[in-house]
Amino acid sequence: MQMAPQTISIDFHTTRVLPLPEPDVFIHTSDGTRIPAHTSILASASPVLENKIDRPRKHRSSERIIQIHGVPSDAVTAFVSFLYSSRCAEDEMDRYGMHLLALSHVYMVPQLKQRCIKGLAQRLTTENVVDVLQLARLCDAPDLHLRCMKLLTNHFVTVEETEGWKFLIKHDPWLELDILRFMDENETRKEKSRRHREEQGLYAQLSEAMECLEHICTEGCIDVGPYDVEVSGERKPCSRFSTCQGLQLLIRHFATCKRRMSGGCLRCKRMWQLFRLHSYICQQSDSCKVPLCRQIQLRMQQGKRKDDARWKLLARKVASAKVMSSLSLPKRKRDEEMRVTINNPGIRSFELQ
Repeated sequence: MQMAPQTISIDFHTTRVLPLPEPDVFIHTSDGTRIPAHTSILASASPVLENKIDRPRKHRSSERIIQIHGVPSDAVTAFVSFLYSSRCAEDEMDRYGMHLLALSHVYMVPQLKQRCIKGLAQRLTTENVVDVLQLARLCDAPDLHLRCMKLLTNHFVTVEETEGWKFLIKHDPWLELDILRFMDENETRKEKSRRHREEQGLYAQLSEAMECLEHICTEGCIDVGPYDVEVSGERKPCSRFSTCQGLQLLIRHFATCKRRMSGGCLRCKRMWQLFRLHSYICQQSDSCKVPLCRQIQLRMQQGKRKDDARWKLLARKVASAKVMSSLSLPKRKRDEEMRVTINNPGIRSFELQ
């Protein structure tokens, strides 16, 4: 014996000033529930429902009916309630979030769709991520899709044990392939990002070494300085540059090493590379006090060397690292360094190529 459809009574909240007339349309759900509604509200909230309402009826006397099947009747009730009030309770999102996302996509209700995307993103777990991912793909929700992909990638070992993943690999191999490809690309991005950070760290260290070299050769420091500046070994350790003491030791070694001319000393080779890098950056070679700066620049002008392009590229990256480092400093520290730059002709020579 077939049971008669059950008509539920709903107290819909709206922002309308005038009271609503009697319902003139009924929404039928999968279990036979009838939800009374108003064509004016439904048509203004959803172009899809408006199209259904405008379809001609077989008999003028027959009541208007809209079928919404495939989801629980309570989810349909929550959907219709949102069309009236533009509100969705948290408990409704907890129970029917996925159903409401599907309904908002099918019936083109963008405000509810955004609410569901945000709500589902907050409720993602390793247990439901596969189901939400499939729904996000079907409902054209790229932000939610990306959130699912990231969670799945970060907790793949746990997700692999869920029923959702086991069902996926049996029935949707293309989505499985997309997930595995995303995970592989994510690892590639991480590796590239790690290498980029290491390179930037190296350029920042070289930038500090260039500043420190000019500081030593222009102002003088504890043990090393220009011939016209008196250097006292009793001065306190330099606090401006972490590399200052090591660079002074390297300069002193370079000045006295007997193996330098034969090219057999690695420490001298490193010092020579720092002098050469400085010469590619320096814009004041006529007044520069860094040793060999003028000589190296003259040699560069006299004949092109095969590795000139690589050194110029390195010089640009080192100069760029200095600019980026200064921009990342707090404003007070940046202003202090700017004052030092203005008062120091050696540091002023750094320019972004």
